[in-house]
Amino acid sequence: MSPTNPVLNHHISSQFNEDLQAVNTKFMTMGGLVEQQVTNAIHALLDTDVNMALEVQFKDNAVNKLESEIDEALTLILARRHPAASDLRMVIAMSKANTDLERIGDEAAKIARIAQNLCEEGGSPRGYMETRHIGNQVRVMIHEALDAFARLDIDQALHVLLADADIDREYQSATRTLMTYMIEDPRHISSVINVLWVLRSLERIGDHARNISEQVIYMVKGLDVRHASLEEIEQKVQKN
Repeated sequence: MSPTNPVLNHHISSQFNEDLQAVNTKFMTMGGLVEQQVTNAIHALLDTDVNMALEVQFKDNAVNKLESEIDEALTLILARRHPAASDLRMVIAMSKANTDLERIGDEAAKIARIAQNLCEEGGSPRGYMETRHIGNQVRVMIHEALDAFARLDIDQALHVLLADADIDREYQSATRTLMTYMIEDPRHISSVINVLWVLRSLERIGDHARNISEQVIYMVKGLDVRHASLEEIEQKVQKN
C-alpha cells in the first residue's frame, strides 16, 4: 500500500492520537497526584501531622513509577509513530514537563521529611505564616500550570509565569525576615533553618510549575522561552 494512501494516513494519525491520549491521561494522573502531594506535605508541616508526612514520603514511589512509565510511553511513540511538527513538539513538551512533575514530587517529599523532623521536635517554629502563604500560592500555580497544559491555554500559562515572579519576591522577603529573627534569637536557629529549607522547596516547586507553563507556549507557538524574561516572552507570544 502506498504511503500516500489516505486510509493508511488516517490509520497512522488515529493510532498516534490514541497513543498520545493514553500517555496524556497518565500524565494528568501524575499531575493530580503531585498536586495532592504538595498539599499534603504542607498540611503535615503546618498541622504537625506526622502520619501525613510519612504518607507523602511513601507515595513518592508512585510518582517515580509514573514518571518512568510516561518516559517509556513517549519513547515508544517517537520510535513507532515518527511524529512531526506540532505533534513532535507535544511529545517533547510532555517529556520535559514529566521531569518537572517528578521533581515537584521530590520537593514535596523533602518538605514531608522536614515536617516529620519538626513534628518530633515539637512546637511551631517561626516562619509558618510565610510557609502557609507561599504554600497556598504554589498549590494554585501547579493547578493552573496543569490546566494550561491540558487546554493548551497560553493566557493561563502566562499567568503562571507572573505568579512565579511574585513567589520569587515573597521567598526573598521571607528569607530576609527569618535570617534577621535567627540573629536576634539564636535559640531557634535549628528549627528556623528547617523552615527556610521548606520555603526553598516551595520556591523550587514554583519554578517547576513555571517550566511546565513554558512548555505550553512551546507546544502552541513553537517558541523556546526557557531563558527569556517575562517581558520578552510576552513580546514573542504577541508577535508569533
